[in-house]
Amino acid sequence: MYLTQKKSQLKVPNGFTNFRLKIPYRAGEKKGTYQAKQLLPGCPKIPPSLQLRSYQKQAVNNWFANNGRGTLKMATGSGKTITALAITWELYSQINLQVLLVVCPYRHLVTQWARESEKFGLEPILAFENVRNWQTQLSTQLYNIRSGFQSFITVITTNSTLISDGFQSQLKYFPQKTLIIGDEAHNLGSPKLEESLPHNVGLRLGLSATPERYFDEVGTQSVFNYFGAVLQPEFTLRDAISQGALVRYLYYPVLIELTEAESLAYSRLTHKIGRVLQYKQRESGDLINIEDNEDIKSLLIQRARLVSAAENKLNALRELMLSRRETTHTLFYCSDGSQETHGRANLRQLKEVTRILGVDLGYRVSTYTAETSLTEREDLRNQFESGELQGLVAIRCLDEGVDIPAIKTAVILASSSNPRQFIQRRGRVLRPHPGKERATIFDMIVLPPNLDRKTLEVERNLLRKELRRFVEFADLADNAGEARMKLLDLQKRYGLMDV
Repeated sequence: MYLTQKKSQLKVPNGFTNFRLKIPYRAGEKKGTYQAKQLLPGCPKIPPSLQLRSYQKQAVNNWFANNGRGTLKMATGSGKTITALAITWELYSQINLQVLLVVCPYRHLVTQWARESEKFGLEPILAFENVRNWQTQLSTQLYNIRSGFQSFITVITTNSTLISDGFQSQLKYFPQKTLIIGDEAHNLGSPKLEESLPHNVGLRLGLSATPERYFDEVGTQSVFNYFGAVLQPEFTLRDAISQGALVRYLYYPVLIELTEAESLAYSRLTHKIGRVLQYKQRESGDLINIEDNEDIKSLLIQRARLVSAAENKLNALRELMLSRRETTHTLFYCSDGSQETHGRANLRQLKEVTRILGVDLGYRVSTYTAETSLTEREDLRNQFESGELQGLVAIRCLDEGVDIPAIKTAVILASSSNPRQFIQRRGRVLRPHPGKERATIFDMIVLPPNLDRKTLEVERNLLRKELRRFVEFADLADNAGEARMKLLDLQKRYGLMDV
């Protein structure tokens, strides 16, 4: 018998018959434990050992209470995938859900979702890369569903496959009893992807630690319009650590000074930013929203690239790792090598970091980039977890969704001003793992050069948001006092003691 709590009635879109939602745990069970039932192969079931945390159960219930729509904003590593699969099982139990469609931004997330879904008894079709590898299988199983020969299909695909003609041609055959899950749903707010989402599918769940799109309010609203608004509870980093979903950590800001040439280039760009701001303000007669102005954004991107590749970061890395040669399970984050014409410069940083660690210091490392094949990524992950490899030198492909919980130490040489990247990266490092009681993060923060009074005011406003992130992360660390003292120089230099 289900617990006597207030039940919600899910008004399922697209003509489903309404049904009474049963709270997904039973009286007398160990708290949060599901009872698996006998099911056909490939149909959802709950792993007997699964124990949902209280916030996960609340998220499940709130999604149903919101009529099968909503976005879960939960800290990286807090179990969004498990929560989504629990919702899938509950829908199958209640309305005989027929199809689960999961859309991921990257190929490695497809294989990661496949591993997790198999624990729930699912037998997913992995629809990515060569259309011949999956299209016949998908069309056959969709036919079987419509003919009553098959009970359930799981399809896991990538954003790029979703928009392809081959996949779009199949979407019209998906039955009404389909649930679409958008993993890292913020990516689906771009116009081309948003247009490709199946609007005939009424059950929708968005997952993201950071669903708001950077510099894109319209795209953010598109995400919420499709999947539904952020549901409570929002599960923050503080919540995740306090409830044991993520491990505690030590945080060490490493302050980096620019070289003389870099300081001159930085100052020139900052002066240009100030002039554009003043011109736009005079033109409009009002304050300018930096995020809405393409000219200012372009200058900010140029300056961010300069900061990312700051020469003294390599010297700081060498000094740091000289005394840590025996450290294992370390991740080194470099500049994003995909940044258009600056890709070569940023890849040079990747190569330099690898050379310093592997050649100069004898540290056992390998690179992990977008060009690394899925097979090689799996091999690297196993070597890293076993300690055969001491470290991975990575760029953006490790930012979203990659699950390597053995990471104990991270050295962040470059991060963009996009808060999403910052949040994703810290979540990668704080995932629990056997024998991992605490993580350590070294964060290289470039100190801007001394600027004149007029430019300083512009800089203060630009720095405020970014510094707030560093301070928040320092405050949650086990060594909060020490970390905050390191940031004090930056706060004093720019008169940001109120942050």
